[in-house]
Amino acid sequence: MTIHNPQIANLFNRYAVLLEIKGANPFRIRAYRNAARTIENLPRDVAAMLGEGADLTELPGIGDDLAHKIADIVATEQFGELEKLKHRLPVALADLTEVPGIGPKRVKTLFRLRKIKSLKELAAAARKGRLKGLPGFGPKIEANILKIAEQHLTSNRRYKLSDAQQIANSLVANLECVPGVAKVTVAGSYRRRKETVGDLDILVTCAASAAVVQKFVTFSEVQDILAKGSTRASVKLKSGIQVDLRVVPERSYGAALVYFTGSKAHNIALRALGLKSHLKFNEYGVFRGKKWIAGRTEKEVYAQVGLAFIEPELREDQGEIDAAKTGRLPKLIGLADIKGDLHVHTAASDGEASIEQMADAAKALGYQYIAITDHSKHIGITHGLDVRRLAAQMRKIATLNAKLHGIEILKSVEVDILADGSLALPDSILEDLDLVVAAVHSKFDLDAQAQTDRIIRAMDNPNVNIIAHPFGRLLEEREPCQLDIQRLMKAALERGCHLEVNGQPSRLDLSDVHCRMAKEIGLKLVISTDAHTSETLAYMRYGVDQARRGWLEASDVLNTRGLAELRRLLKRR
Repeated sequence: MTIHNPQIANLFNRYAVLLEIKGANPFRIRAYRNAARTIENLPRDVAAMLGEGADLTELPGIGDDLAHKIADIVATEQFGELEKLKHRLPVALADLTEVPGIGPKRVKTLFRLRKIKSLKELAAAARKGRLKGLPGFGPKIEANILKIAEQHLTSNRRYKLSDAQQIANSLVANLECVPGVAKVTVAGSYRRRKETVGDLDILVTCAASAAVVQKFVTFSEVQDILAKGSTRASVKLKSGIQVDLRVVPERSYGAALVYFTGSKAHNIALRALGLKSHLKFNEYGVFRGKKWIAGRTEKEVYAQVGLAFIEPELREDQGEIDAAKTGRLPKLIGLADIKGDLHVHTAASDGEASIEQMADAAKALGYQYIAITDHSKHIGITHGLDVRRLAAQMRKIATLNAKLHGIEILKSVEVDILADGSLALPDSILEDLDLVVAAVHSKFDLDAQAQTDRIIRAMDNPNVNIIAHPFGRLLEEREPCQLDIQRLMKAALERGCHLEVNGQPSRLDLSDVHCRMAKEIGLKLVISTDAHTSETLAYMRYGVDQARRGWLEASDVLNTRGLAELRRLLKRR
């Protein structure tokens, strides 16, 4: 099994784009897009699920036909319907929709009127001014197209952490089954839990390195073998990501972990510290002259220069060396510290599960509470909640709370912040909720002052408790909106509001830098999943990863508190 969820979702999304360009039935197009979203959002690898005999028709939006197609893709690594369409339309047309502002309608215009079939051709046409005069293509869109298209062409591809996670899990499972293997760890930016990953570095200790190297280069997902030696190898996978393998002796394992986890800046700072004590640090150990003195564990490597162990997420040369020297390293928040999720969607808006199903899934995770935050009705979410439907949902939650045990369902909503900073629902309904999550879902192109003013005006409403995904970014898809984040955080602190760290792998908003900024001014944050299915409650892990990179401790995060203290802290000053 060599294909992962992101690749299957990409095939369905590309097919949907080409169907739309072709003018196919809108319901068919929507079915493929919905299936792509379901597959992409699954925390488990669908190929592994099929291997265990799972019935894919139990997944939201997956009927018999799509289930068979997914099984065929897993078995053959190809999507037959897309292959057939290749003879009628250039598949690269689907890549054009990666540029913000270009949807299938504009792609159809580009193809029919300018014969543009790829991102490279699009960038060339924009440079030469060939987009002028096309319907729907003004100067602003043309400039944006040129900027984004060229970025896509010149930048090295990076993979969302969640996508890299699935690939890494397959690689680790493949190597762990080799006789004599003791340890397998994925290092690099993946281990530092950066939001995107450029490549993967794997460290192994074992009795027979040749067997491990051979197992690695013959892995079913390998497309090209770039290098192969007795203790190392480098390959390119079919997904496009490069993976490097290093087999190291037990006594060097800790030193190799430090070296290959990085970051480069952290390692340089560590080596500079070692030089002051006449010590040399490399992937084989810590040396005084030619004598090896340490390297079995990371802890003993750091101890050689008087440092406490530094968690991988902190290794960015952002003050962690000094903090380790002086006993000021934070006790980083962990997944076990989370007591509940405060941003969750159900089938009442654009989610897939019922309220009770989400509550049961949260209870299974050991949570004390879960907030149901379905969307208010606004542009893009026409099936969101109006006053009448929200009131009915609140009554339903009260009924469920009366019969459920071990978890409390909090009445909430994700209310849209309108262009002028007002909210899409009236105070008369908002004031009856346990908490209110407010978010921007439109007008992302305002300047920093206008966008910041807009959100602060929303926070001026005493019913608002949390601002969700403040920058509105989508990794590799939509740039963060312009914000004066320092002013926004100060305003939130003054009003008793909180900002969210959104654990959706495509968002991870706030960033690690902004998490640390909030910590420094004393603003408590919330880590939530924005889950749309019961399975995606597992995205809490990525939100916690982001928080750890931002130096956050349990005390810095609101939903590490029990229900009674949470209610107290949510009260506006």
